[in-house]
This record gives sequence, C-alpha cells and structure tokens, in this order.
Amino acid sequence: MTRHKVEICGVDTSKLPVLKNEEMKKLFVRMQEDGDITAREELVNGNLRLVLSVIQRFNNRGEYVDDLFQVGCIGLMKSIDNFDLSHNVRFSTYAVPMIIGEIRRYLRDNNPIRVSRSLRDIAYKALQVREKLISKTSKEPSPAEIAKEMDIPQTDVVFALDAIQDPVSLFEPIYNDGGDPIFVMDQISDEKDKDSSWVDKLSLKEGMHQLNEREKMILNKRFFQGKTQMEVADEIGISQAQVSRLEKAAISQMNKQMFE
Repeated sequence: MTRHKVEICGVDTSKLPVLKNEEMKKLFVRMQEDGDITAREELVNGNLRLVLSVIQRFNNRGEYVDDLFQVGCIGLMKSIDNFDLSHNVRFSTYAVPMIIGEIRRYLRDNNPIRVSRSLRDIAYKALQVREKLISKTSKEPSPAEIAKEMDIPQTDVVFALDAIQDPVSLFEPIYNDGGDPIFVMDQISDEKDKDSSWVDKLSLKEGMHQLNEREKMILNKRFFQGKTQMEVADEIGISQAQVSRLEKAAISQMNKQMFE
C-alpha cells in the first residue's frame, strides 16, 4: 500500500518509524539506567505516530494541525520521561491519556471562554463564608445560607462555585467490599466519546484471544460497548464486585501475555 507524504511541522509523516514493544523496552532501559539521550530521541521519534492518532480526535476544533501536533509531542515527551517499566503496562496505554491531557489543557487555555475575575472573587468569598458557617454550626451550609450571609442572590453563589469546581478524579474509590475497590470510572459510561475505552482498545484487542469466554464477554461489554460494571453485573447475574475482580484479573493476564 502506498503511503502519501503529509508534512506536519516539517515532519514527513509517511516516513515515521514504528517501534516494536521489545525495542521500546530496551530503549527505556538505556534511557533510565544509562542516561542515554539518544535512546530518548529514538523513543520520541518512534512514537510520533501515536501523537498523530491522538490529534485526529481534535480535527473538528478549528485548531491548526501543526499546533496540536507540537502540543501532543510535549505530552509524548512527558510520558516518556515519567514512564515506569515496573508497572508492566504498554507504553501507548500510559502515553495516550497524557497526550490527550496536554492537548486539552492547550485547548482550555486558548478557549475564549474564561471565568471572570469577579466570578472567581465571589467563589473564593463564598468558600470563606462556608468555612465560617461550618465552624459556627458544625454542618454543611446550603447555597441559600451562604448567599444570605454574603447578601447576594443564591444563583450568584451557585454559578461562582460551579465555575471553579475541580473535576472529580476517575480513580477516586467510591466502594470497597474488602477486595478490589470500585472507582468512579467504573460507574461511568459515555455513549458518544469514550476516551477511556478508546485508550484501552489499544491493548485490549491484542490480548482478548488469551481469555476465556466469560472474561471476553465482560471486557467486550465494558470497553467496547461502554457499559458500566453495574450494567454488566445485572446482565450476567453476578455482583459488581465480582465483575470488577474478573475485569482486573483479565487485564492483568493480558498484560503478562503481551510483555512475555
């Protein structure tokens, strides 16, 4: 199949090298243990196609491809510098979320929509009032109580606090039955754009044939159909905790097979 020459930032993408897994492991050892700078350069050049595959997801944002590619390369270099071989996961599985995160930070910082200074000021004052009311009443105040204390409309308090709200980590545990914890990400399904399932597919497809039928079914429903662990548990008649354990065991087995 003929590859067409496409240049991004002066790079001929048709000539980008592709590193095999074993080659990458050897390069990481050279870089991390010997401080080999050329090994780092080879890792960067050998994973530029990964950046290209990520930026395709942002083509409809109206951004210059060259800009996205450069930002994605920053995420790639960060992932190379922080990758830990002892975690026994594929580099692409680790790197893709970091590249996506770097691009999203860039898009966020260049977004014309900004939280106004006045809205931030209201939010910070509301947080101070909240702490004062908690100390005074020993309970969490409502937005109405905070608004009354500040003598401003309740809607202003709600909008201001929402504007500075930090996102909840997908890896925050929400339940533990004494075994493996269930995280926020286990409860979420997205029918439109599932970054987590897309990332996992990079490695899942390569190891699915190593699993038994029930494990294949669980991973297929979770990562290819986008269903939550609770939904899968209801469908196959086991507990959510069992689904969680089987899922983690199957992925662990696949990682071992792929790194042998």
